[in-house]
Order: sequence, then C-alpha cells, then structure tokens
Amino acid sequence: MLVVENLGIQFGGKKLFENVNLTFTKGNCYGIIGANGAGKTTFLKCLSKQIEPNSGSVYIDKNERLSILKQNQNEFDNETVLKTVLLGYKRLIEIEEEKNNLYSKEDFTDEDGIKASLLEDEYLKLGGWESETDAMKLLSGLGVDEKFYDMKMSDMDAKIKVKVLLAQSLFKNPDILLLDEPTNNLDYSSTKWLENFLLNYENCVLIVSHDRHFLNNVCTHICDVDYGKIKLYVGNYEFWYESSQLALAQAKDQNKKKEIKIKELKEFIARFSANKSKSSQATSRKKLLEKIELEDISPSSRRYPFIGFKPLREVGNDILEVNNLSTNDGLLKNISFKVNKNDKIAFISSNTKQILELFDILAYKNEEYSGSFKWGITTYVGYLFQDNKELFDKDMTLVDWLREFSPNEKNETFIRGYLGRMLFSGEESLKSTKVLSGGEKIRCNLAKLMLEGENVLVLDDPTNHLDLETITALNNGLIAFKGNILFSSHDIELISTLSNRIIEIKEDGSIVDKYQNFEEYMKE
Repeated sequence: MLVVENLGIQFGGKKLFENVNLTFTKGNCYGIIGANGAGKTTFLKCLSKQIEPNSGSVYIDKNERLSILKQNQNEFDNETVLKTVLLGYKRLIEIEEEKNNLYSKEDFTDEDGIKASLLEDEYLKLGGWESETDAMKLLSGLGVDEKFYDMKMSDMDAKIKVKVLLAQSLFKNPDILLLDEPTNNLDYSSTKWLENFLLNYENCVLIVSHDRHFLNNVCTHICDVDYGKIKLYVGNYEFWYESSQLALAQAKDQNKKKEIKIKELKEFIARFSANKSKSSQATSRKKLLEKIELEDISPSSRRYPFIGFKPLREVGNDILEVNNLSTNDGLLKNISFKVNKNDKIAFISSNTKQILELFDILAYKNEEYSGSFKWGITTYVGYLFQDNKELFDKDMTLVDWLREFSPNEKNETFIRGYLGRMLFSGEESLKSTKVLSGGEKIRCNLAKLMLEGENVLVLDDPTNHLDLETITALNNGLIAFKGNILFSSHDIELISTLSNRIIEIKEDGSIVDKYQNFEEYMKE
C-alpha cells in the first residue's frame, strides 16, 4: 500500500498541487493524466523519494519494495544487459556480493558460517536462485534477443535499452511499480506483452502515459492532475474522458433540471459498464463503476483544441498509384499499391526508416529510387513530417507564418482564428517561430493543414510530442475527415480507430496489403 497525505509541491512561485490525500492499493493500476507541465512526472518522483515535497508525506510499508522505470538510458552503460535487469532488485546483488566475500576469506570462521547461512536463507526466500531465469523471461517477452544478454548496454540501440530498463523495473514483481511513459519506443508486440503482464499483475501500479489505448486496457483508476489537485476516479481513460465531457456539457447548461442531469449520468454509467463487459478486467471494473456517486464525476479544466479538416474540393477516383517502387539503399523493394477513394491507410513497419523513406518519395523529397508513382489530377496533398525544420527556418510571428499558407484570405482576424483553434490565442499567436517546442510546431502544422484544405493527408507519426488533449482532438478530427489519409503512428488507438487498411513494409522491403482494421491484422 502507498499512502499520500497532505502532499504539496511547488517550483519557484508555481504551485503544481497541494493537499493531496490518496491511497494506492494492491491489485489496482492507476493511470496518471494531466496537461503538460501539470506535474505528473514530478508526482512520480515524489512517490519514489527522488524529490522532497514542500509539504505532506509519502508512506510505504517498510516490507514493501518500490521500483521505478529509469529514464536515463545511459545509467547502466558499463553493465551487461542481463546484469542491468538483475540490478532491478539490488538486495539480491548485495547478498551475492556479501556471500562471495565471505566464501573467499582464507580465515573463514564459525561466525562467518552463521552469517553465510543467514544470507543463503534470505537469498532463497527472495528467489535469488531463479534470478537469471526470471530476468531472461522478461527480456524474451519484451523481444530482446538472447544474443544481447552478455553484451554491454553501451553497445545497445536506444530501442533495446528502453526494453531492458523496462524489464529491470518489472524484475521480481515489486510491490509498488511506477512507470513513466513505458510504451515509448515499444513496438506493438512488446506493448501487447506489457499489457498482458500488467493485467495479470497482482500488486500496485502507477503509470504516466500519453498512450490512450494502453491506459484503456490496463487501468482500473485514473488520477487526474487538475485544478492544482490530484483526484482519483474509478475506470479507465475512456470512461474518465467521456464522463468529464458529459459533466462539462451539463455544467454549461445551467437551465437543465437537476433530475434530467442525474438521469443522463446514470444512463451513461450503466451504458459504459455494459459496453466493457468483454474486457479482461470487466467484472471488477463493473462493480467499481456501479459504486460511483454522481458527485464523483466532475468537469475537467483541460482545454481541447478544435481540429477539423475540410477539403476545398472532393477527391476524384484516381488518387495514387505506386508501381514497382524500389530505393537504392534496399529499404523498399518493388512496392506496388493503389489508393482508392475513402482509404485511410496505416503504414506499419519494424523499421520506421522504411515508412519515412516512402513518404519522402511521395512528397518529392527523395529522388533516389526506381519505379514510379502518380498522384491523381484531383488530389491536393498535405504533408506532416516530424522533421519540419524547413517550415520554421524564418524568424517570424505565428500569424505571419500561417498567413503565408492561406490560399485566399490573408486577414489577420481570419488567420488568428485558425491559430486559436490550436490554442494559440492572444499574445500566444505573436510568438516567434524560433522558440516553438516540438509539440507547438506540430500544432502549427495542423493549423496549416486545416487552413489549406487538402483532400489527401500524408502524416508521419502525427501524435508525437502532443499531449493527450490534442491527440484526442486530432483522432476525432481525422475520423471525421472526408478525404484520404496515409499515415504512420505509434498510437495504437489512432491506428485502431482511424485505419480501414493496413500496409506493412516487411524487413526485406516488400509489403503486405490488407483491407482490415489493425486488431484483425495483428491477430493473423
């Protein structure tokens, strides 16, 4: 059990939260959400005693072990992959070292023998003799090849390091597990393995994540960092989002009778509970939902951008045809496909360079290929790339920047309207393009696409750097879009809800093309 009493944290003059009183119990998984800068990661660091709160206390039973996913990928560069995982339970390492020191003594005494016996007994109780086997199982489940186990962490790719550090945090089933963005850089199979691991986990888990699909699948509760407080809600992210939006709509309608509001909320809870009847955690979650009091549901202060793409003209029947496309570096080999009307295609690959190379070719940014491709004459294509330096290489205000992409209307009020949709209002719209963060650049790019009115969108991992609010708004906007979409993403919820066709680029550069949703495709 993890108990927080009257917790308060502030940095400088900014108060993140105060008077936080929460109890986290065994068998539950808590998703911690909040706007960027609200203090989610800070809260985890406070729970793990990495930072001291300004007020209040954190209590952990002295017999319970807490583990946290390390964020510094280079911290264990001098250790082997296997040893790094074993370091997830330092007491076992300490016992081994103590035993070895005792057994190596030339003047081994009776007292040493008694001490060694006690150490052996503790080592056995903690599962020390199965440590390497347990560590290997974790690494294998996360897709880390056995050939890496005895290699140094310094020689590992960043994507492998993430998996090793995740295995370290999970090692020997800690009583309290703190995970900060655990699915970052994980492939689908590794994420699915982690989901299943946590669904069967009997201890206490707290997770900070922007992955809605992951939060929906594993969480029994949501901790919302909002209004300078941290409030606990029963249910997963989807339930929290929909209930908070309903409460917000009701709060705005002051004339609606209380009885009608109560009826709506009751019907919503019952409907959501029934819809989740097939989930792996459904039985316990349904019981929790049925206990919710109406006052437990409150609106969020979170601001959601408005994202809506309206094509200036409808796309014709000829959209895109790719014939025998191959690249000089061998990443793509004899790729052929045709895009049809209403296609929303998710491109997936274990090597994201393959997808980026294809998108670069389709955007006329790469000419190192053979074969051909042809866009239809009615297509107007909008692109969003993670590498967008060329779009922001001039030092200008956001209003002046966006005005350059407006096909007709140049009026400042009109331009500010599109920036306002992406939450750049007032003085924010006069910020310099030179000081934008990664997420702000993506939001500017989305405002640009809305303004230009293209009927085909090519999107390279569009949710990267975005907060949950913008990701949710983008997801909804893309679902409503009447044109074609070719996209890649690490956001499983986006892929699952948006795509009606999957094109996977295999390791040999060829493709598999299926008219299926993502879940169906991954089951094959």
